[in-house]
Amino acid sequence: MSNGKDNSAMTRIAKLVDENSFMEIGSLVTARSTDFNLAKTDTPSDGVITGHGLIDGKLVFVYSQDASVLGGTVGEMHAKKIVAVYDMALKMGAPVIGLLDCAGIRLQESVDALEAFGAVYAKQAAASGIIPQISAVFGTCGGGLAVVPALSDFAFAESEQAKLFINSPNAIDGNRIDKCDSSAAAFQSAETGTLDAVGSEDEIFVKIRELVSILPSNNAEGGHMDECADELNRACASLDTMKGDPRYILSEISDGHVFVEVKADFAKEMTAGFIRLDGITVGAVANCTTLHDPQGNVTETFDAALSARGCNKAAEFITFCDAFDIPVISLTNAAGFRATMCSEKNLAKALARLTYAFANAGVPKVNLIMEQAYGSAYAVMNAKSLGADLVYAWPDAKVGMMDASMAAKIMYAGESADVISQKAVEYDALQGSINAAAARGYIDRIVDYPDTRRYLIAAIEMLYTKRVDQPNKKHGTK
Repeated sequence: MSNGKDNSAMTRIAKLVDENSFMEIGSLVTARSTDFNLAKTDTPSDGVITGHGLIDGKLVFVYSQDASVLGGTVGEMHAKKIVAVYDMALKMGAPVIGLLDCAGIRLQESVDALEAFGAVYAKQAAASGIIPQISAVFGTCGGGLAVVPALSDFAFAESEQAKLFINSPNAIDGNRIDKCDSSAAAFQSAETGTLDAVGSEDEIFVKIRELVSILPSNNAEGGHMDECADELNRACASLDTMKGDPRYILSEISDGHVFVEVKADFAKEMTAGFIRLDGITVGAVANCTTLHDPQGNVTETFDAALSARGCNKAAEFITFCDAFDIPVISLTNAAGFRATMCSEKNLAKALARLTYAFANAGVPKVNLIMEQAYGSAYAVMNAKSLGADLVYAWPDAKVGMMDASMAAKIMYAGESADVISQKAVEYDALQGSINAAAARGYIDRIVDYPDTRRYLIAAIEMLYTKRVDQPNKKHGTK
């Protein structure tokens, strides 16, 4: 039996935190139950190593499950150790990082284990919006344990060994694991949106360290700011050549080209992640129509349409940013809504959730219209009427009820092609151009492509002290 000190659980912690910075807490805790001869079983640290360390000099609290001790199962004392780490993290205002590798609830401890594990759920809920919570799955994380990464703000999984599921693949009607491994990290990342990324252990630790370095440690810090070594007025000359891929745009405008993307494999038509503008951490959500590989070749294309998954992804991200005083920018290129049966079943509620997230957020909000902003999709994507503090647009962007040609065909149905073409030109000038929207005060400034970075920095800096008086209510319902 492992002594709990030289196994993968401790090795993972050592890889994650700054060298020699980890201090273990509760190392002498063992299982308390004696049922089913459990007292005769060696349970060092009761299968979970807990403590605190540093990531780039920032305090973090960590728990790492030890699969060599009763399969890493959650018993009464195991769960209480995790709760204790949360209590300490809340006192100190520091993130909690959970490294998960667990065979489930410990059967020998039954309701004692369940009661204690319920306290973990409760503590995660209490910590939500106060300190960042990050989870990484390296082995099995099934049944009720799958709620833990889902309750976290960000979650990762090792690409080969991690298994994340509520019901195992073979327990799902009509399925079997060789047909669809719904527990695989790739499935969970692309289909459920539970995971932010998959990769090797080392790749996951790099991503966690990136997140910790760019996020505030708690909700009382008022956001996060670092020194900026980049040129504030740096021109971004190539934005117009890659404007369908917001990952490139966000990387180009960010200090040092830093872009920390979240949920990259899920709802790819909506991009979300963190950038820095003059050292200030900023959250970004963006409509995506094109994805490129590192060589600049197009790998995937999408319609300029909002989907249910994309809306939910963006809404969750905006809500996180609002909780931690992180400003939000949106890059808009939306001409309508995805028209599929699957999307139709969920789209109205998802649109409502995104609408509420933008309208309810009290942080600085800036919208950049990249290409198309038509109809209700325009309003949902952080329009001025929804509460955007500033709205910018590139010179060739379009804003209106719909494309001018389509509008003319509807309004002048039955007329000749020449008439419809003429009316389309008139409609575009009167109702569909960016200049028309700016004349009505819906666009604050038309920004040339190279000037995008400096205007966004100026906006975020001006809005840095924004304060909003919230109505007297317990909370909203979306």
